[in-house]
Amino acid sequence: MTIMPVSQDRFSIKPYEPSDVQATIDIFLRAIREVASKDYSPAEIAAWAKVDDAEVWAQYRASRPTWLAVVGATPIGFADLKSDGCLDMMFVSPDYQGKGVASLLLATVERAAREQGLQRIFTEASLTARPFFERKGFVVVAAQRVEKRGQILSNFLMEKVLA
Repeated sequence: MTIMPVSQDRFSIKPYEPSDVQATIDIFLRAIREVASKDYSPAEIAAWAKVDDAEVWAQYRASRPTWLAVVGATPIGFADLKSDGCLDMMFVSPDYQGKGVASLLLATVERAAREQGLQRIFTEASLTARPFFERKGFVVVAAQRVEKRGQILSNFLMEKVLA
């Protein structure tokens, strides 16, 4: 499967490389601490915004297609796609929220899913991300309560059928 570089204004998408591991961890942590914190308690944020082992994180990123949104050479967001159609992670730097980065990442994921012959993609969207996914055609399958390091967080199993 070949994903051609996609760009929108000054953002572009590139495939994840092992050297991107720390950038993806930083984006993940900042997005939760600075953006999702409006929808979750400090205790929930503390439980969620943790990466216990960077090597395990790197193995997850390398185990599935993962894409980075970049400005020049600077990573500003990332998304991935598991073989079953799960968009497991999509996070955008707080500095680039609301500028089309997540839309560009999602378009990349959807294109890859179609190329793989997937009929649908699904995700577990946070309270923060749910409105974005709804605007992009996802529907809530179920409200969920998930445990993270002793805290119970609300999220939503959402899916989108691909045309």
